[in-house]
Amino acid sequence: MVAEIIRMGISMDQKELKRLVGQSAVAYVKPGEILGVGTGSTVDCFIDALKDSGIDVPACVSSSVRSTKKLQDYGYRVVDLNEVDRIGVYIDGADEIDASFSMIKGGGGALTREKIVASVSDRFVCIADASKKVDVLGQFPLPIEVIPMAVRAVSAEIQRLGGEPVLRDFTTDNGNKILDVHGWKIEDACAWEEKLNQIVGVVTVGLFAHRGADILLLGTDEGVKTFSR
Repeated sequence: MVAEIIRMGISMDQKELKRLVGQSAVAYVKPGEILGVGTGSTVDCFIDALKDSGIDVPACVSSSVRSTKKLQDYGYRVVDLNEVDRIGVYIDGADEIDASFSMIKGGGGALTREKIVASVSDRFVCIADASKKVDVLGQFPLPIEVIPMAVRAVSAEIQRLGGEPVLRDFTTDNGNKILDVHGWKIEDACAWEEKLNQIVGVVTVGLFAHRGADILLLGTDEGVKTFSR
């Protein structure tokens, strides 16, 4: 793993760290490439910085209605994933990320679309503040998107596996429900991702292990740290 630091020399709050990380992510956008855009408050900062950069982006593929609206408000062309062959880089945040670049995502409810966009992107740049970097995944409740009629059945299976599912008062852009699972320490994220995706009624799980990040831009009080694997 390689790390470099852009030093700021000042103490910053979380909002300012997100803004700086969003600005740093613009450096990974190549003119003329299709851009993948995730969702969340840090991604909002990235979109703002992208607009200010003036980089030529022919089209974007967005993982959420929220990001689509923000991109379109700034004049970017947002296309369906079925209209493109490849995405050069995907910029998105994380709720947690560990040393292997495995992540928990889905706090904003867009985990399925985020995972689809990430799967067809050449590079995945994760942007986050320092609070999101952890030794073991699971302190942040793991989101699992579930077909509505299967909520009870999936909840029972999660409990059998030692988890504590809580139904979120939320409907995804796909019309599904989300169970936020507490109580797990996830040390083998790839194995857990496979196991949970096999539960009947699960659309996808918010573990991004098989397709983790390639680069992490981490906002800290020392500045933006860059990690790559």
